[in-house]
Amino acid sequence: MARYKHLDTLRELVTLHGGPGFEQQVRDRIQTAFSEYTTDLRVDTLGNLIGVIPGEGPGPRPRILLSAHMDEIALVVSRIEAGGFLRVAQAGGFDPRTLVGQEVFVHTRTGKHLGIVGSKPPHLTAPEERGKAAALEDLFIDLAHPEASVRDLVAIGDRVTLAREVYSLRNDRLAGKSLDNRTSVAIILETLEVLKKLHHTADVYAVASVQEEVGVRGAATVGYGVNPDIAIAIDVTFGDFPGQAFDEGFELDGGPALSYGPNLHMKVFRHLTEVADREGIPYQVELSQGPVGADARAFQIARAGIASALIGIPLRYMHTSVETGAYRDIALCGRLLAQYIADVDAARVEDLSCY
Repeated sequence: MARYKHLDTLRELVTLHGGPGFEQQVRDRIQTAFSEYTTDLRVDTLGNLIGVIPGEGPGPRPRILLSAHMDEIALVVSRIEAGGFLRVAQAGGFDPRTLVGQEVFVHTRTGKHLGIVGSKPPHLTAPEERGKAAALEDLFIDLAHPEASVRDLVAIGDRVTLAREVYSLRNDRLAGKSLDNRTSVAIILETLEVLKKLHHTADVYAVASVQEEVGVRGAATVGYGVNPDIAIAIDVTFGDFPGQAFDEGFELDGGPALSYGPNLHMKVFRHLTEVADREGIPYQVELSQGPVGADARAFQIARAGIASALIGIPLRYMHTSVETGAYRDIALCGRLLAQYIADVDAARVEDLSCY
């Protein structure tokens, strides 16, 4: 795999664990990464990490927020059954079809404990059930401990995440459990690296937001608290694969995908495409005709409304243990955002209110 500035950082982030509401371990690592670019770092009440990279020149300066949610989908222990088997509920959006046979970590007050997701084997399944995927309520986690030990270790509400290493594939591609949305943290880092070499008057707010997977909650508070002129949510979209409709998937190595629709500000979208065309950066357009499932949904209606955009990279096998993306797309997205930020001045911001 070609070498990129923050490739190793992303590889580490993907192996860390942080479902909605317990992002601390991930946030600590991102804070270290952000500290290469700014010492102005803080954590708000909800847990969002906010770093400020000041622009050049006198104020007031344009304020641009870049947001990448750092939480991953998770499960939560809902019941401890006889024999010490754990039943779980969603804390995100797992597809139960992908969970059978997976290794997981149960995060308890004493640390993380390795377990296996099990279900009834096909040999013991009734004929009418064969060929059907097991529902989440029919799955269980086996920690290989006696029941009494499990009851001492585990509490209702303990979180569960996938136990999975990150894999390097051909053509600068990675596969792992939480590329949604740690890839977007890498995009912010690549953006800040390129931005070091550019002149920019805008103050940049680099944000790792929390609890996107359970309702863009971190974005709602950070958008209100920062109140930027422009908010750009960075997330993933669906990569192409066999059997998909042509307009439901986007090409890996085809460049970042820019969302276009009523949840997003037309002038910010157009400016991003103008910069991409000028700089020779490939991109793809994703039509989003309803509310987007990302931080931009909250940014658009924060306070009196924020001019918002949504950009990200295509990802195959989303919400599984082998989410797959191309680092080249990450680097291209970072380059585009850096050039866009350098292009934003007070006149551009003033023009946004003339919708």
